[in-house]
Amino acid sequence: MTQHVFHPSILRAYDIRGIVGETLTLADAHAIGLGYAACLRHRGHGNHVAVGRDGRLSSPALAAALCDGLVAGGAQVSDIGCGSTPMLYYAGVTLDADAAIQVTGSHNPPSHNGFKMVMNGVVFFGDDIQQLGEISAAGPAKMAGGSYAEVAVFDDYIDRLTADANTGDFTVIWDCGNGAAGPSTIAATKRLNGRHKVLFGDIDGTFPNHHPNPVDPETLAILCDAVAGAGADLGIGFDGDGDRIGIVDAKGRQVPGDFLTAFLAQDILERSPGAPVILDVKSSDMAMDLITQAGGDAQIWKTGHSHMKTRMAALTAPLAGEMSGHIFIKDGFYGFDDALYVGIRVLCQMAKTGQSITDFIDGLAPQHATPELRIDCPDDQKFGVIDRLAAHIKSQIDAKNLSLIDGVRVRTNDGWWLVRASNTEAALVARAEGKTPVILDNLVGDIEAALAGAGLHWRRP
Repeated sequence: MTQHVFHPSILRAYDIRGIVGETLTLADAHAIGLGYAACLRHRGHGNHVAVGRDGRLSSPALAAALCDGLVAGGAQVSDIGCGSTPMLYYAGVTLDADAAIQVTGSHNPPSHNGFKMVMNGVVFFGDDIQQLGEISAAGPAKMAGGSYAEVAVFDDYIDRLTADANTGDFTVIWDCGNGAAGPSTIAATKRLNGRHKVLFGDIDGTFPNHHPNPVDPETLAILCDAVAGAGADLGIGFDGDGDRIGIVDAKGRQVPGDFLTAFLAQDILERSPGAPVILDVKSSDMAMDLITQAGGDAQIWKTGHSHMKTRMAALTAPLAGEMSGHIFIKDGFYGFDDALYVGIRVLCQMAKTGQSITDFIDGLAPQHATPELRIDCPDDQKFGVIDRLAAHIKSQIDAKNLSLIDGVRVRTNDGWWLVRASNTEAALVARAEGKTPVILDNLVGDIEAALAGAGLHWRRP
């Protein structure tokens, strides 16, 4: 038996992630493989594991160590090589694997890396990750029968993304940010109608052109300039591993994830009237109303791609989306978050309905909402602050105006506000939306007062 203890900071809510050479090492990667194989065995699942990796400089070595650990634990490994996280999810489904692991640092700095995992078709997160840590610390046994094979899925994946895709006669700029979705974007756009220009499609783990975060306005500046310069109909950007999307319309406006979900719902709900459509707790009431008006059952759920996928499966929802740009389509697809596929679906919907996403945004009433407001709070204190905040608010407002699904969300006659604990940072996240700028300002003041009542003194930026 090989006992292994991980740095406590890397076993996170949604994945395993750390700083390479500091909190995350090759020995960790090997131990993750060995422990994961043992976890499969303990749960009575099969032992076929698909493995992929993003384009970070550390990913090849970490993936090799992971595969070695899996094989040592008796797993049969299908290594699909370098590609996006959605391509790994696709491989897990189409290769009929019992589990899938992607080595990726997502949108984090080049020095970071980690692992996103699926087991038996379900996201492996939260308590699963903690159990993996416990199994590794106890010392999982090595097992005979392990194997390793390289398996090519790229061409089949591109075939699937572009099958029956009528994308119309649009001009589109795609910004891959030198991330893992670059090659698949180049290959897919060659098969689509219209005019397509791909920016930074070569994989470079140093991310020399900009940080690959497609919902950061600074990251989108290059894409906005390219859309304006080309007179393009749409700009589409991806994060480092290709599971999050950022959209810029023809007027250079960033389309938030909740409104992108509401746009896609207009078409999807024609085939699934009355179906649940899920938004994360940071989403706008206006987006909820648009889904309801389109005939959907708009629902709020916990932030985080793992939570959203789990909820989506439980409700058999055809669509879900997060402010962060994770969009999940089950309508005619697999239900996982594939940013390239979402971009293609947006174009197909524009071509089919004659309504561009620019037209959609033009038709919305003015929105008065804050961006996500980050409030520094130590990891060992943030959930306690939320508990105190919930207790404070419960004593002051009617229960029907309070949601504690993920943090504290309070509805008023003229808007709402939210404070929740980040699952990825030492911080709280706050957001508010009001019918007018004055109401919005008052709601942010309500956040300040509520946090003070919970013992945390914060002033808006």
